[in-house]
Amino acid sequence: MSERTSYAPGTPCWVDLAMPDFEAAERFYWGLFGWKIPELPDSSEMGGYRRAKMGSHDVAGVMPLMQEGQPPAWSTYISVADADATAAAIQENGGTQIAPPMAVAGYGKLAVFTDPEGTFFGIWEPGTFAGAELVNEKGTVGWNELNTRDPERAKQFYGAVFGWTADEHDMGEMGTYVEWRLDGKRVGGMLDVSGRVPDEVPSHWLVYFGSVDTDEAVDKIKELGGDLIFGPMDIPAGRFAVVRDPFGAFFAVMQPSEATIARAEEEGLA
Repeated sequence: MSERTSYAPGTPCWVDLAMPDFEAAERFYWGLFGWKIPELPDSSEMGGYRRAKMGSHDVAGVMPLMQEGQPPAWSTYISVADADATAAAIQENGGTQIAPPMAVAGYGKLAVFTDPEGTFFGIWEPGTFAGAELVNEKGTVGWNELNTRDPERAKQFYGAVFGWTADEHDMGEMGTYVEWRLDGKRVGGMLDVSGRVPDEVPSHWLVYFGSVDTDEAVDKIKELGGDLIFGPMDIPAGRFAVVRDPFGAFFAVMQPSEATIARAEEEGLA
């Protein structure tokens, strides 16, 4: 099992879902991934925030929509050593602060931003809570991918703020795919979605969840009230599909190829 108790600064460490109905969310994600989304003793103190569990492991956050007109969406958070210093670096490099660094009980310190293209993301300075306790397993986060229309600006921004380097791969007709690397290790990806998705879809961080069988997962998503947006499609990394839950939040399901699994094990990521 890919259990985690810590994340190196600059590594995506957590995802959460903003949605309108906890019971409906649990029905969908329990049916798809086997998650429980219990109310926690301190949920009311944190605006209703809950942590989805795979067995005894925290795997994702779930929270109510905080304001009128807020779209349901999955968000990605990046672990940092110092939230205040990172917040300053983000703004110095063209990002915009949406929510300033704030302490979350003793769990850690949270802040939310948009990058220069307007892509939402968060940072997390760990206290007693490091992030997802289980990753790279069925129904847990396996990958975080920036979908952008300005990859060159993204390279400058994320490189300056988090120290990421861009490892580019020629994907033929799909163009160039970037693997973000930190100290040589893969920490995420980037895809230029210009001409691939409708113009009204803003740039975003897409969360990939592992699946034993992508086609089976897509069928289950439809059965549970979600929609297929793209795929399933085979790529060197595996077989994936982009989907939408019943609330309208986009995410991806992925069945990694044997080569991807072997590389993850070799790099100590599995």
